[in-house]
Amino acid sequence: MTQETASLTETPLPGANTRKVFIKTYGCQMNVYDSGRMADALAADGYAPTEVMEEADLVLLNTCHIREKAAEKVYSALGRLREHKKVRAAEGKEFMIGVAGCVAQAEGEEISRREPAVDVVLGPQTYHRLPQALRKARAGERVVDTEYALEDKFEHLPDPTKIIGKPRSVTAFLTVQEGCDKFCTFCVVPYTRGSEVSRPLSQLLTEARRLVDSGVRELTLLGQNVNAWHGEDEQGTTIGLGDLLYRLAEIPGLARLRYTTSHPRDMDDRLIEAHRDLRMLMPYLHLPVQSGSDRILKAMNRRHKASEYIALIERIRSVRPDIALSGDFIVGFPGETEADFEDTMTLVRDVNYAQAYSFKYSTRPGTPGADLPDHVAEDVKTERLARLQALLLDQQQSFMQSMIGKTIDLLLEKPGRMPGQLIGRSPWLHSVNVDAKSSQIGDIIQVRITAAGPNSLFAEVAEG
Repeated sequence: MTQETASLTETPLPGANTRKVFIKTYGCQMNVYDSGRMADALAADGYAPTEVMEEADLVLLNTCHIREKAAEKVYSALGRLREHKKVRAAEGKEFMIGVAGCVAQAEGEEISRREPAVDVVLGPQTYHRLPQALRKARAGERVVDTEYALEDKFEHLPDPTKIIGKPRSVTAFLTVQEGCDKFCTFCVVPYTRGSEVSRPLSQLLTEARRLVDSGVRELTLLGQNVNAWHGEDEQGTTIGLGDLLYRLAEIPGLARLRYTTSHPRDMDDRLIEAHRDLRMLMPYLHLPVQSGSDRILKAMNRRHKASEYIALIERIRSVRPDIALSGDFIVGFPGETEADFEDTMTLVRDVNYAQAYSFKYSTRPGTPGADLPDHVAEDVKTERLARLQALLLDQQQSFMQSMIGKTIDLLLEKPGRMPGQLIGRSPWLHSVNVDAKSSQIGDIIQVRITAAGPNSLFAEVAEG
């Protein structure tokens, strides 16, 4: 799941002489979480967030390397920041530039070489050292820190709930796992995020309790391959994500749980049981398949067949019939024929997705897919993607239309665009607009869905 976000929206710390930081976040929810933790580290070091880049003393680009031309987007942004740095220097003012995230990991030295205006380059495993890196940069050192840290970065980050003047949303991300060992031939994650690493159970329970104590009602567990999480319980027994969800469900005040992104091969019995037993585990699952062709799945090194994926979906739906499915699809992988693509269309029809993300294949240097023969012509990829997206959009709209008239539980999250309106989140991850009081933010209320827009629902408070 990808998105691009300009951060941050937290309340600045008090103090007239506080430095200001603007963080631009590219990519997935993992990067959104990482940006928040970098903000925590910087807040403890005297930085207040700003939403106005021009007034910042530090601009930090938290980058993503998943999509095509990701690095070019970063260099383009750095070119604009370089010019602003010249203006600030002429005014005698500090203006530092940092690059973090997966592009930093993949191209750290190249970033430093191509763009001398950059002061700090940090990989995803070293952002806890950001304050120290900035101090080195002020002393005249060009910092490129992309080594995989031996220490646990999460142990070195400040408790986010103890940052003065920092209110929490009623929803929060919690990274439980990083990296991936699957080595899909199209993917750079194993090379930019490293091998699979799971955070300890005790650390996760502590952070989750702190978030709930600060007002969080819904937690979304994050990982590049989140259902590969494993750890030891207090008796030394190895447990998986399903058991972690059961443990988190015991935290008083926590109302909802979600997790993303999953791999079909790690969807085990205990995790499926959690979907059956835990009403607070929301009925929404993002489970990427990428293709419906066994031949292409093998070339992608997905290590599952389309029939196995369908059987897994059937097992999940047998214990949670109301679950909504989301997925990822890559169109035009090297060697994909029209028959292969039709297999994907058949799988989509069989599953009937509530939401999905689809992309044309683009080469990632250094991945095995880049060296495969029989690359698909761009116009063919474009035409196939259009057909796939039309089918997915039809399924998404049908699912949203099916919500009209239903009474659902709605977690109220934030003010809406209109006066007297709040935006909430349905169990199926819909954004829902309803008239309610701002004092109700954080409450879960019953509403009746009255209408469906292209990307959101509209509701009225249910009577009785």
